[in-house]
Amino acid sequence: MTGIVDPIADMLTRIRNALMAGHEEVRMPSSKMKEAIARILKEEGYIEDYKVKPDPKRKGMRILTIRLKYVGERRHRRPVIQGLERVSKPGRRIYVRKHQLPWVKAGLGIAIVTTPKGVMTAERARKLGVGGEVICKVW
Repeated sequence: MTGIVDPIADMLTRIRNALMAGHEEVRMPSSKMKEAIARILKEEGYIEDYKVKPDPKRKGMRILTIRLKYVGERRHRRPVIQGLERVSKPGRRIYVRKHQLPWVKAGLGIAIVTTPKGVMTAERARKLGVGGEVICKVW
């Protein structure tokens, strides 16, 4: 049995599917990178909250639970996250210098970048003057 080739793409797909189905939360296996992405999504106001708990079925494994965020009344509510796009993939890594960091939807969205100073938004990386690998774009 083979594992997931791209766990970040799997995370984004799970979030996208849960939003389309109107779920309140989505669960997935946890990792430090996924937790960092969830932290940024919460800081930027794209999700309500996230929690990491031990997996009762598998010893040593942890489960990441993300509470999704919606706007509007019950009948007309829509997700805060309009789109998620994986940029750097296992088969084709995308690295950028500080002056090449992407703008998402003319500044209305965010790009999440992994840098030598940690995982952060492209805007923060620009301020710190560092480049890195563009993980994904959220708007």
